[in-house]
Amino acid sequence: MHVIDMPPAASGHAAPLTHVALRDDARLLASCSYDGTVVVWDVSDPARPTRTATLKHRRLVNASAWNPAAPQLLATASADKTVSVWRLPEQGPASLVNVLARHTDDINSVAWMPDGDRLICVSEDGRATMWDAIGGRFLGEVGSHEAHCMMVSVSPEGLVATVGEDGLVAVADPDLGADPFLRRYESSIEGCAWSGDGEVLAVTRDDGAVDLLTKKLDLLRTVEVSTSAARCVSWSQDDEQFVVGAYDGALHFFTVGGERLHRVDDARIWPRSVSAAGGLVAAGSFWGSPHLLDFASAAEIAGPVEPTHGPNAMAADGNELYIGCDSGTVVVVPAGDAPRPRARLIGLTEGPILSLAVRDGVVYAGTYAGHVVRYDGAVLVSEQLGAPLPSLCFDGETLVAGTYNGELFSLDRVTLAVAERSQAHGGSVKSLTALPGPGFLSAATDRTVAAGSFTGRVTLWEHGNLVNAVAALDEEVAASASRDHTVKVGRLARTPAGEVQVQALQTLIGPDESVKCVAVLGTAESPFVLAGSYDFGLYVWPVRWEDGASVLTEGHLLDVFGQGLSCMAQLDASTVAVAGWDGRISIVACSADGGLPRVRASWNVQDLVRSARGTEGRNA
Repeated sequence: MHVIDMPPAASGHAAPLTHVALRDDARLLASCSYDGTVVVWDVSDPARPTRTATLKHRRLVNASAWNPAAPQLLATASADKTVSVWRLPEQGPASLVNVLARHTDDINSVAWMPDGDRLICVSEDGRATMWDAIGGRFLGEVGSHEAHCMMVSVSPEGLVATVGEDGLVAVADPDLGADPFLRRYESSIEGCAWSGDGEVLAVTRDDGAVDLLTKKLDLLRTVEVSTSAARCVSWSQDDEQFVVGAYDGALHFFTVGGERLHRVDDARIWPRSVSAAGGLVAAGSFWGSPHLLDFASAAEIAGPVEPTHGPNAMAADGNELYIGCDSGTVVVVPAGDAPRPRARLIGLTEGPILSLAVRDGVVYAGTYAGHVVRYDGAVLVSEQLGAPLPSLCFDGETLVAGTYNGELFSLDRVTLAVAERSQAHGGSVKSLTALPGPGFLSAATDRTVAAGSFTGRVTLWEHGNLVNAVAALDEEVAASASRDHTVKVGRLARTPAGEVQVQALQTLIGPDESVKCVAVLGTAESPFVLAGSYDFGLYVWPVRWEDGASVLTEGHLLDVFGQGLSCMAQLDASTVAVAGWDGRISIVACSADGGLPRVRASWNVQDLVRSARGTEGRNA
């Protein structure tokens, strides 16, 4: 397993925050991050959070939980498949108490039982397991899901609630051993939280609503929160209010009766996690440290000061490469292989850029908050399209945006007015790729890759799990990257009527983790497929069409990054730019001798940003 290698940040984390957990006394806050660390903050003066400890895992950290009986103990859950238990004394350094045996998959969430001795861990393998946290003994399973188990919450009387991507909500009592109570939804459930008295379970729904349920999972009330998925929820100390983080990029405050009190829109907030205690609300952030708000007024008490610049999207236009970052900045560099290119910066927003398209020097960015931002020297922002926008491309003169809700929007490229909308996929449209002729490719979490026009789309092939990316070489070859650990590559052709069809299809065996991004380079007759994975590896496969569909080909490891790979951009038929969440950008090109492509140059986004800002300062 490759270990995260990212430079430390002066003010907190070097990457976005995945989780926040306030201790019950609201004096300490733990924040987890993609940078593989947990930072513990003293928030006894919430206006001046002070970092007191930094704890490390080998991979990104998904969650943490304070022990209710022994407040100096903190459990942390990681994509390195371990749970660590730490002791944080009032005085002196933090110490590692125990590491629970490695699980079979990433750990998404942890929660302590009320006795403070037992710990519940839920994993992407769908299992909810119980452990003796200090002794390290496995005590048994308390539940299972058919897909990723996303979150666990334990009530004061020891009822264990778990939710998952299979839409299942389960409540079990490990001490009684009786059959659990179950409630099934049609789509993913990613968040849950018991009220302080343990009488009500709040669950966040993929359609943007929150259900308030009894201990037996009978429905008390449905609260409509957002047009985008509700992700997380936490209760006020008196159980009279709750706060919800949604994929519209906002925090939503409600009474238990369903009355909306406040809405907080801040592009820096990543509402993947919220935590409340003692009148405070902590929220995750795309920047390097958490947000702290007053629960009663929703006013911000403290916020992050340092942006992170992880690259999420890239696009090429002429001789320039555009890199969209978590900070909302677009970094523009010459698209060659110069060792130290001179960069310029375009500030579009304070939140992350999830997708990019560039045409004739005009930049179009899709944001987490669900807006398309256009930049041609001035900034123009579209209406809110209902959900984050992980994909953009052009279809002729029309700009097409894909959303987390599975919709496609066609927009006027000048005014950003919406012309049409269509429900194109049964899951998030993760990737769009333009074709030289009419139409475009799309890939989605419904496991499919499709081609065609805005309204006339045909499925080309399907993966065994969600599809993260699709790419094309002209319109003759397409490749897709999936969470099923494979890459598929197809030879394409158009029918006389202009419909895109697959003439040949091969499955390429990827690494043992999700494949995140993909590109095709070379020629249609002898292409190379390039793919990047969450295992930090950059892989390449030479494709031989004559092998047919029956040959499973393993990739060659071309390079290793310091974090998972995030995106790729085609510079020309023989050159691709590759980005990792460690901030590294590499230029990969075909070899003159026909051998495997090679890395021609590498840069760091943070260095490019610092250099550009230094140049701006000198020119000011």
